[in-house]
Amino acid sequence: MARQDLTQEQVDERVAILKRFRSLLEEQRNKFREYLVVLEKQAEMITTDNVDAIVHHTEIEQSIIAEIYTIQKVIDPIEVMYRDIHPETSDTEIPKLKTDLEHLRKEVIAQNGKNRELLKSHMTILRQQVVSLRNPYAKRSSVYAENDQTATRIDIKQ
Repeated sequence: MARQDLTQEQVDERVAILKRFRSLLEEQRNKFREYLVVLEKQAEMITTDNVDAIVHHTEIEQSIIAEIYTIQKVIDPIEVMYRDIHPETSDTEIPKLKTDLEHLRKEVIAQNGKNRELLKSHMTILRQQVVSLRNPYAKRSSVYAENDQTATRIDIKQ
């Protein structure tokens, strides 16, 4: 009965909010997918010791995270408006999108954890390699301070 009391302007406003909400959720889902791909490629770069690629992927990762947070800042108020307008939601697409988003978030968190573990183990190996390196100059204090086989007299007769 409340729906019959709505003006066309109110209906149009509700439709616009629903469309915007859906498009933002889809955009965020796409960003999470993009982020997951970057994390998977980053894992490959960690195992192949490609430091430049790791740095590049980290920069991409930071920009995607910033975009996800920006989208989330817009989604939150629109979701509140959507709930106010549609308390009895008949749209099945929004819950599906939210479930998909939550699944992607969990995958991203899991992949991020794997990458951290890979980086930790790789850093441990690198630290061990650095410690095992021997500096050939570490024992000598100075070339001029040594007395081994250095001339003390010069014969200038001839």
